[in-house]
Amino acid sequence: MNVVHGLDRINGDKTWVSKISGNVAYLCNSASVSTDYTHGIHLMKKIFGSRFKKIFSPQHGLFAQDQDNMIESNHFFHPYFQLPVHSLYSETRRPTKEMLEGIDHLIIDLQDIGTRVYTYLYTVALSMQACGEEGVEVVILDRPNPIGGDQVEGNVLDPSFSSFVGMFPIPMRHGLTMGEFAIMAKTYFQVVCKLTIVPLLNWKRNSYFDETGLPWVLPSPNLPSLETSMVYISTVLFEATNISEGRGTVKSLETIGYPEIEPFEWEQKLNMIFCDLELGGFVLRPLYFTPTFDKYAGKSCGGFQIHVTDRQLFRPWQVGQVLLREYKKLLADDFHWKAPPFEYESDKLPIDILNGSDQVRGWVDEYGSYDELLKLEKIGREDYLMKRQEVLLY
Repeated sequence: MNVVHGLDRINGDKTWVSKISGNVAYLCNSASVSTDYTHGIHLMKKIFGSRFKKIFSPQHGLFAQDQDNMIESNHFFHPYFQLPVHSLYSETRRPTKEMLEGIDHLIIDLQDIGTRVYTYLYTVALSMQACGEEGVEVVILDRPNPIGGDQVEGNVLDPSFSSFVGMFPIPMRHGLTMGEFAIMAKTYFQVVCKLTIVPLLNWKRNSYFDETGLPWVLPSPNLPSLETSMVYISTVLFEATNISEGRGTVKSLETIGYPEIEPFEWEQKLNMIFCDLELGGFVLRPLYFTPTFDKYAGKSCGGFQIHVTDRQLFRPWQVGQVLLREYKKLLADDFHWKAPPFEYESDKLPIDILNGSDQVRGWVDEYGSYDELLKLEKIGREDYLMKRQEVLLY
């Protein structure tokens, strides 16, 4: 039985619509589509008519057209929909009082990818906070966690490293839907607002997106497929280095490489390390790629594409950290951590912002043991799992 997400439920069930009595705004992007690929803006106009007043967009713009970090989107008036579009990745990352004027309900319909560093989580949290201050109800149209909601991985964020790619003490792979995250933010992280969740139907926590029967539409420009989302937890870490994470190729965030790497020479070394650590469920396929933009544009890079062969065995956070350690060792002085600014943080290193800690970088720099990495992963885990259990909807 196919999963029914929040947008389809509100479109097909007048009971939900009857609970939304005032003017509405809609926070959405390119992936905010129904099962038949109809964009949610069309459905909001059909359902609410003249009560549909405004559109909000997250990072990458309304239709996921803007690349990379700190590439801000403009506010504009949409000529076809005849509605103002307010960017929440601009001079502001939360709705202002003026933006919320005349709005009674903010309907949020964003596809998360199950990872702490994906900024849509914090666009939701900041929107909830702003709506709470202005007396606007937040309605979350829930969508599946595409990489499953039963596995939790990675270190829990240290609040002293809070940023727009990690505001709250949650692990890298959080195991929540957007609706569950919103409940957690309200219950445990002092995000105050009136909140309604339109829940999923028929979703199982251990289901990946391709098991839901729902259409995949890229939620951001460099996440074109479910496969990319599955390895993103590994590869996003390389954004904070001088190693290419594949931006500017058709396999962005599935490939990692550098001009000085001979991948076939490295292949056996890396495979032996992962075999010794009993980290499996994936294959490193050696390749060469030439980015058309971003790092090393126009230069041939040697590296690897990560192919997931067993979803249950694959541990992307551990694999990513081990790859960082080995790349740093093998490249020696050619390996560098990227300097700030990064996601509006001008002091802390980008890798510490992504990791939500400086201890994991320390582990890489010191070429720490696998057991030491597992100890870092356990810090704060028990407390998080307790909180998570209290907010699960499915």
